[in-house]
Amino acid sequence: MGILRLLRLPGYRRLLGVRFPAQFSDGMFQTALGGAVLFNPERQADPIAVAAGLAVLLLPYSVIGPFAGALLDRWDRKRVLVVASLVRALLTVGVAATVYAGADGAPLYLGALLVAGLSRFVGAGLSVGLPHLVPRANLVEANAFAVTVGAGMTATGAAAAIGVRALVGAGDAGSAVTTLTSLLGGLVAAAVAAGFRRGVLGPDRAVAQQHGAVATALRGLADGARATRSTPSVTASFVALAAHRVAFGISTLLMLLLFRYAFTAIGPLRVGLAGIGQTVGVAAAGLGTAALVTPWAVRHWGRARLVRAALVLAAVAQLGLVALLSLPAVFVAAYVLGLVGQVLKLCTDAAVQGEAGDGVLGRVFAIYDIVFNVGFVAAVTAAATLSPPDGRAPALLAASAGLYLVGLLGHDLVLRRRHRA
Repeated sequence: MGILRLLRLPGYRRLLGVRFPAQFSDGMFQTALGGAVLFNPERQADPIAVAAGLAVLLLPYSVIGPFAGALLDRWDRKRVLVVASLVRALLTVGVAATVYAGADGAPLYLGALLVAGLSRFVGAGLSVGLPHLVPRANLVEANAFAVTVGAGMTATGAAAAIGVRALVGAGDAGSAVTTLTSLLGGLVAAAVAAGFRRGVLGPDRAVAQQHGAVATALRGLADGARATRSTPSVTASFVALAAHRVAFGISTLLMLLLFRYAFTAIGPLRVGLAGIGQTVGVAAAGLGTAALVTPWAVRHWGRARLVRAALVLAAVAQLGLVALLSLPAVFVAAYVLGLVGQVLKLCTDAAVQGEAGDGVLGRVFAIYDIVFNVGFVAAVTAAATLSPPDGRAPALLAASAGLYLVGLLGHDLVLRRRHRA
């Protein structure tokens, strides 16, 4: 169909109008909180503190995901988008107040957990609603544009947070102002989502809820796991994506420490939070490249071959980083891993949205959340216990390269079993 023709679909345009400000807000909030914890001159951060901050931002996607998946198959998804966006904005005010007061530990992390959890409802609602707005034959193109530009909006939000922080200061007061500013995108997302007609995002058939919240979540996970297992292409995609997320978690922890403690600026290449911002920008360029090449590559090579090529490319990039471990090498690896990660995500999105039934789509996305985030957080935590304080750990980077090859073998094995069956 082409992206220009997709953009003529009013429902798809409105969905983008919700996704983009919501992800901009996510990028601002995550960077503001990361700056408050890791790059705040009034606080000190060791590997464990960095891992805790990343866990706070990402674990809710898996803790809340099972509830979101089950409930999105029962509730009107438009209402979920509006209410979750508004409540998230309200909770952001509380987190900003906590940062301003200089609190850390449980009070700060609990507030951040709640904000990130509400973001999960918004993100899941957008994902499961997409097949109702575009033809299924065009899901790869629709995802490539929505997810990739959305990731670019997250990066833009991160850059905006760095800019606001440079204006208002890097201490607790400045971090609080930056955090508070991030709620604006969420308010815009809620206003745009309110324009959807009731029921237009699904579910097609609401399932009567006969159990409590915990039982609903557990049953939803079981349903999602069965649906995933019965669709080998989805299972294989999850295996490949899990390998990337674990490897990427190790790299992320080490790069944050290297930018904080080990690297020194080289010409225009910065260190500290500014260097992290540059790295995010380079990775976003890789995401943009993925948006351009993935639909074409899927048509010509097929999803399976493209996934395998992406995993091999990521392993090579990681090995190059091990050999050089320098600031320029980090930027090259950031571009490659941004490209690879987005290719894998787009292929996985297409597999889930195109081959899992709408009646279980939310619950399969709950499994998706676990694959995407729990592996990342577990890898960050493990790397934090093994890494030196300055992040110079080439052996860990080499292990992350090996994980891509493990993902390649696992992906191939699942598909071979399907063909034999």
